[in-house]
Amino acid sequence: QVQLVESGGGLVQAGGSLRLSCAASGLTFTIFDMGWFRQAPGKEREFVATIRRSDGNTYYADSVKGRFTISRDNAKSTVYLQMNNLKLEDTAVYYCAAKRNYFGTYSSTASYDYWGQGTQVTVSS
Repeated sequence: QVQLVESGGGLVQAGGSLRLSCAASGLTFTIFDMGWFRQAPGKEREFVATIRRSDGNTYYADSVKGRFTISRDNAKSTVYLQMNNLKLEDTAVYYCAAKRNYFGTYSSTASYDYWGQGTQVTVSS
């Protein structure tokens, strides 16, 4: 079955960096767009970043643009999220997701077919 397994979360001070990884199995990785979302306590899950399957184009939420970088390694079926200059408001559970429909809205949770279990990122002052 399809599995997306996130890792790399943890506790970091404001201004610090973390690199999240998401290893995919049970699917043909190269035919999926991959995305990262996050959910803070009491808030809805929100889009963070996505990377397209074909051309590797990337898109980011305004709140993370210039600080976060999404990348993928198709040979390893893995997607990464490099997070720099972390802020208190970045604290959330981070989820990776896979989207099969090429034309689905990349920022909508409804467009994604598979989800990981999430990894906690906590930014302290």
